Amino acid sequence: MTRKKLPEKMAAALQSLSAWLSAEQVPHTTIGGVAVSLLAQPRTTEDIDAVIWLEMERWESFLSSGEKYGIVPRISDPLDFARNSRVLLLQHQPTGIGIDLSCGALPFEQEMIERAVSIRIGGLTLHLPTPEDLVITKAVAQRPQDLADIDSIVRTTPVLDHERIRHWVSQFAEALEMPEIAESIEARLQKSKPARPAQRKKMTRKPKK
Repeated sequence: MTRKKLPEKMAAALQSLSAWLSAEQVPHTTIGGVAVSLLAQPRTTEDIDAVIWLEMERWESFLSSGEKYGIVPRISDPLDFARNSRVLLLQHQPTGIGIDLSCGALPFEQEMIERAVSIRIGGLTLHLPTPEDLVITKAVAQRPQDLADIDSIVRTTPVLDHERIRHWVSQFAEALEMPEIAESIEARLQKSKPARPAQRKKMTRKPKK
């Protein structure tokens, strides 16, 4: 991927997903490898990850409406799986690209969606998290690729809101009883400059609706 151009299949899948979520008026933000590639440095990714904010009562009708956009379940019992995991496992049929929609429920997830910024890539408009919020999602996951992604974001975003990152990472570390999460992110934050108070205010301002 590059910042200016997405691979054809990925762009097609993102276009369909964006059209579907917009038509259904579902607040969302794209995360994962796509977000890292557009906010930091290009990297290979073969699927799409996004967080949506949608009441459970709407999941069934929402899922059915995706077929019109070529987006269908990729497992036989998507709703049962989502009720247990809060993730809808889907696929964009025309391209075969997998789409994982995490159904947000946590205050952080709601904030991340509200703080998302819109960017234009060719004829496609995407909602992406702030670099800080993307770092937080990666810090919680803690897989080798996630840690590499954090390093990429830190390297290409020299000024970050350390206060926000530390706050939410510490919350997750405590809830998950994994203090190593906070320790890991602290070491990586040393490679960037903390935002000053005035910068933090600007960076956390909600986008106009």
